[in-house]
Amino acid sequence: MGGFFGITSNKDVVLDVFFGTDYHSHLGTKRGGMAAWDPELGLQREIHNIEDSPFRTKFNHVLYEMKGTSAIGCISDTFPQPLLIRSNLGVYAITTIGVINNAPDLIDNYLSFSGGHFDVMTGGQVNGTELIAALINQKSTFEEGICFAQKSIEGTASILILKDDGSLIAARDRVGRLPVKIGKDENGYAVSFEDFGYQKLGYEDYKELGPGEIVEITPKGVKQLKAPGKKKRICAFLWSYFGYPTATYEGVTVEAMRYRNGAILAENDLAREGGRELIDSIDYIGGVPDSGTPHAIGYANRSEKPFARAFIKYTPTWSRSFMPTNQKDRNKIAEMKQIPVHELIKDKSLLFVDDSIVRGTQLRETVEFLYNHGAKAVHMRSACPPIMYGCKYLNFSRSISDMELLARRVILELEGPEGFQHIDEYADDKTERGQKLRKTICDKFNFASLEFQTLEGVIESIGLPECDLCTYCWDGKE
Repeated sequence: MGGFFGITSNKDVVLDVFFGTDYHSHLGTKRGGMAAWDPELGLQREIHNIEDSPFRTKFNHVLYEMKGTSAIGCISDTFPQPLLIRSNLGVYAITTIGVINNAPDLIDNYLSFSGGHFDVMTGGQVNGTELIAALINQKSTFEEGICFAQKSIEGTASILILKDDGSLIAARDRVGRLPVKIGKDENGYAVSFEDFGYQKLGYEDYKELGPGEIVEITPKGVKQLKAPGKKKRICAFLWSYFGYPTATYEGVTVEAMRYRNGAILAENDLAREGGRELIDSIDYIGGVPDSGTPHAIGYANRSEKPFARAFIKYTPTWSRSFMPTNQKDRNKIAEMKQIPVHELIKDKSLLFVDDSIVRGTQLRETVEFLYNHGAKAVHMRSACPPIMYGCKYLNFSRSISDMELLARRVILELEGPEGFQHIDEYADDKTERGQKLRKTICDKFNFASLEFQTLEGVIESIGLPECDLCTYCWDGKE
């Protein structure tokens, strides 16, 4: 995914931007970067690989080498950034979040008339942030250029620019799939993906940009360059998985949403035939750590069954489950992190809530781990509906083909390609196809039972109008 953070102020802000950027480390594992502007030094920039160590360990030295009253930072799960650009619009630093699905066409079109070029990486790939800068630079103002870039891109692009006068330009993507928040203190303003990033630094909430809104920010104020559009499609998966528990999007706090979501899951179970009896047979409710834990707390509170952590993640050295990048190594690290609490597993019937079920690889190993340590039964609940479509708007499951998704593979096994004409039925536990999907997964993973949250349950737990939410990965609706 990735995230960005920036400040423009009357004081040096490098230390604050270092901390604010580090607070976005849960959003990516590939590259980290910072750029600063100082009246004497001008623009400075540092980029480091963070695949094998946290952002903070790679950027400690910049606190002594970089200075500026304005700065931006990013955690990138795609390309190295921020980039320093010199163009007809001046010299500036730029960082972006999102995905460009039509990059080859945009590159070919640009090269056909511009006489320009792109720096390419191994395999000939062009840095997506450089491509966005090239689109912006085709216009005479940043406002026009950003609008042109966002209209040209098939996908998503939120943009943060640090100009060579110290001002910032922030632009939320056209339909607001991702958040852009602004905070204020007595010296200036902060821009952030995650609002707690600036709140911890003493900034108060100032505003949340609307879909497609563009603003220019100086220490003296925030000037709107483009008003927000009416269409909003903020990613519903932000609350279920991506977002840090303390973050708030569109006025809805992630942790609180997850409690509500878990409670609705429990209510759904209680409403099923035999649901009360099944829950009475459970010794403990637990969450698949870490993002499944608050969903499980909500489930436990509503079902009136005790919450317990039957196994703990050992995180001092491998704090993020999606490190390293190699899938085989990730699976091994996931296994090594799981430390059992034998007293809470042996001869116990356990119900676990996971934030979602995507490929299912690590979940299979988790269940085997629990049975190997003496669990009597392992029931599984997913806080999301079955994921049926790889995301084409963000960088979560973009690299995952539809057929890598567990639900898709099971449908193909049960019915062949014809089954894809009945995805709605497979998502619904009340249909024969939906029941077959769940039973097949139970058989494959040795679950005692399996249920998914409904789409209606996710929407209810978020509390925003359905029309304002992107639910593409579940229902394929754009």
